[in-house]
Amino acid sequence: MQPTRLRILEILKEQGDLTVAELARQLGMAPVSVRHHLDVLQGEQLICSPRVRRRGTVGRPRQVYTLTEAANAYFPRNHGMLASRLLEELKAILPPAQLQAVFERLADGLAADARPLQQDATPKQRVERAVEFLDDRGYLARYEFVDDHYVIYTLNCPYQGIAEQHRELCAMDKRLLERLLGSAAVVINRMSEGGCRCAYQASGDSVADGQPSAIPLYDLVAA
Repeated sequence: MQPTRLRILEILKEQGDLTVAELARQLGMAPVSVRHHLDVLQGEQLICSPRVRRRGTVGRPRQVYTLTEAANAYFPRNHGMLASRLLEELKAILPPAQLQAVFERLADGLAADARPLQQDATPKQRVERAVEFLDDRGYLARYEFVDDHYVIYTLNCPYQGIAEQHRELCAMDKRLLERLLGSAAVVINRMSEGGCRCAYQASGDSVADGQPSAIPLYDLVAA
């Protein structure tokens, strides 16, 4: 990002809502130049449309700018370390069978948020729904039809940097995909094992009673 615009985001993060004049003083810039940068940031949906801040005394109300939720992506977060530590604590406290149940429930709960599918949906419709669901959640999911099978790819891992140490996340994703498909899936490739993408082959065989396969215990206790 352009340095001046990044500095505007930092100032608004530190001090909350500010006027053009207040920003101009802190940046040492002309108000007209600040307005240009604010217009760009507003177009990128990083700051909200100006709102009115009324004075406590007599005087004209002033327009102030503040950050949107999307702007928080430009500031450091520690979600990865926290998630990793939480997983370490869970694995230290829970026996493998209970840990397995936790991640199965997580996968099933995530899949429950997918849009409904007709009972007589074709394999292609099931694959398309799964890919749509994963893609909406940052997996960059794609699929192709190869040798009479659908192959589903995820080009981005939401758990990058964590899954390498906690393979139960990979097992959870596999169960999530099987729940979305309503059939078994075979892992072809995993980013956590050095691949450039994760890949799954949809078997087309319905899982018994519509349930996905259990997360293997070896996936949960692997180092």
